Amino acid sequence: MTDYITAYKAYLLNVKKSSSNTVESYIRDVHQYSEYCTSLGKSAEKMGTKDFHGYLDYLTALGKSEATKTRILASLRCFYKFMLSEGFCEANPTDAVKIKRTEKKLPGILDSNEIMLLLSQPDGTDYKSRRDKAMLELLYATGIKVSELIELTVSNVNLQIGILHLHNEKKERIVPMYPAAVKAISNYLVNVRPVIVTDEAEDRLFTNMNGQPMSRQGFWKIIKHYAETAGIKKDITPHTLRHSFAAHLLENGAQLKDIKEMLGHSDISSTQVYAQFVKSKYTMAYAKYHPLAK
Repeated sequence: MTDYITAYKAYLLNVKKSSSNTVESYIRDVHQYSEYCTSLGKSAEKMGTKDFHGYLDYLTALGKSEATKTRILASLRCFYKFMLSEGFCEANPTDAVKIKRTEKKLPGILDSNEIMLLLSQPDGTDYKSRRDKAMLELLYATGIKVSELIELTVSNVNLQIGILHLHNEKKERIVPMYPAAVKAISNYLVNVRPVIVTDEAEDRLFTNMNGQPMSRQGFWKIIKHYAETAGIKKDITPHTLRHSFAAHLLENGAQLKDIKEMLGHSDISSTQVYAQFVKSKYTMAYAKYHPLAK
């Protein structure tokens, strides 16, 4: 099984050109699935549809949500597609498997006052707070994912014209940055980064305070800390600023197709969830304030 996983990882990286975050997630799913197969005394290529349904039941017993099981199913479908193409197995046990679709949950959104309160928390009195200010401003300015934030290089930002330029093997996108974000990043690049990043070979835009790569979990702790100091009671996730960015653009008149491009969505359906948020917000306001809606 280990040989399959090694070959599958190479396939994800070199053929599908998947991001490092996606590769890590898919390989983790396959490892966990492999352990389950072993517990049955089977290998992945010998698993049938009934066996795979048993795995989904096992995930349910572990308390996994329908959304998580749907993601794992997609991951393992990709794995078995690879296995079939390489002749490692003769059938795909995921083909006839379906998971009941659940209504997509609206993402957590901060309102404009909460955003301003959150962005004002890093006070700029030390190197860490200046770095944190630049990261928070950049996230809300561009709506990028946290995984993209921690992979940014210095060359991704063009402060002269105020844009963020993202590109990989599949596509590229350019997102404008508002003046306050440009100012915060410029301050960080001039006064902070040269102090904390001493390795001249390190080209990441943001690192931890030891000049080492920052983890997604490390950033999550940062944003949770500032949410607490701001007194924001809403549940904060690593994607909160991304969701707020999209919802606020849509609320103020931006077109879905433009937001889709800025977020890097491949399908407009992923962006339409923000339209549900705006519709829900205005529906509640209408019901509350229109005299004939009560």
